[in-house]
Amino acid sequence: MTEHKIGVIMNGVTGRMGTNQHLMRSIAEIIKQGGVRIGPGETIMPDPVLIGRDENKLKKLCRMSGVKKMGTDLDQALADPGNVIYFDAQITGRRAEGIRKAVKAGKHIYCEKPIETDTKRAMELYRLCKEHNIKNGVVQDKLWLPGILKLKRLIQQGFFGKILSVRGEFGYWVFEGDSIPAQRPSWNYRKEQDGGIIVDMLCHWRYLLDNVFGKVKAVSCLGATHIPERFDEEGKSYKATADDAAYATFELEGGIIAQFNSSWTVRVRRDDLLTLQVDGTEGSAVAGLRECYIQHYGNTPKPVWNPDIPQPINFFEGWAKVPEQENYDNAFKVQWELFLKHVVKGDPFPWDMREGVKGVQLAEKGLESWSKKCWVDIPEL
Repeated sequence: MTEHKIGVIMNGVTGRMGTNQHLMRSIAEIIKQGGVRIGPGETIMPDPVLIGRDENKLKKLCRMSGVKKMGTDLDQALADPGNVIYFDAQITGRRAEGIRKAVKAGKHIYCEKPIETDTKRAMELYRLCKEHNIKNGVVQDKLWLPGILKLKRLIQQGFFGKILSVRGEFGYWVFEGDSIPAQRPSWNYRKEQDGGIIVDMLCHWRYLLDNVFGKVKAVSCLGATHIPERFDEEGKSYKATADDAAYATFELEGGIIAQFNSSWTVRVRRDDLLTLQVDGTEGSAVAGLRECYIQHYGNTPKPVWNPDIPQPINFFEGWAKVPEQENYDNAFKVQWELFLKHVVKGDPFPWDMREGVKGVQLAEKGLESWSKKCWVDIPEL
């Protein structure tokens, strides 16, 4: 048995996403399953060290995950030659500094998005990785969600015919924090701390649209700060300076129109927190995070507009659930395994820092569109 032990610096995993998705459901699970198998008798075994500013939180995470190594000194972790990968899940404003340090220390980079808030500075990070011959990747987890994978299979099978449009609904009600505690951190609603749903979510919509439906060519976006006052983790009132909702339309290659509503001020009455409806000439599909429902041309009803009588058609009856045809692992874990294979074996990994730059670019162009109240083209990077 050959085991490739790979030291992984995990910086900033004390946050909700870092703890749940990256540490507990990805790295800890990979260790528990005996590593990533890359051949007969050959595996990759991550050896994580948790880095953060709060020693007590780190100790708690070690107890939860079984990880033995932790510390508050990033430089010390970077100086250890056994640590091969640097992973960053800090808040956006701290990410670039950590990445630069890690690149100069010769570590391969895997990080959360957005990698920056400015396209030019984000591209500089990508070029820095290239100059130092550093393997790099950005988390693009939604590509491995079961619902999205089912959509991709339908596209591959030609189910839709010509795809006409994509409509995305994302979001839920984030409580203000006064009477009921907020379920998202307060920095999300402060522009000065790189908060805002446009910066947060348009990065996701960029890789989702580019990889599943077609490259984004232009954007029209309207943002809003619907809740002007919120309460922070200490219960103190603060002014919300960042957008908490975004209403965006995207023009894709091939003439496809995509519309996405993203909101932390919406109550959910749909199948999931994220739903995508894809309409084509031969059929339609509605996908959530896990499930997907389809309606073929032959099952499409023929409604007639008549508001004077009760609707005689039950529109839900004409949809069929896509069966489970594959085994689906945690989306974050799947991409972690692919990146580990990329570092050790050199397997292709197209979701690199440049793809992350594209997400930053779309968010930046979305903000520009909102400011100018016009369509904005998305140039090639």
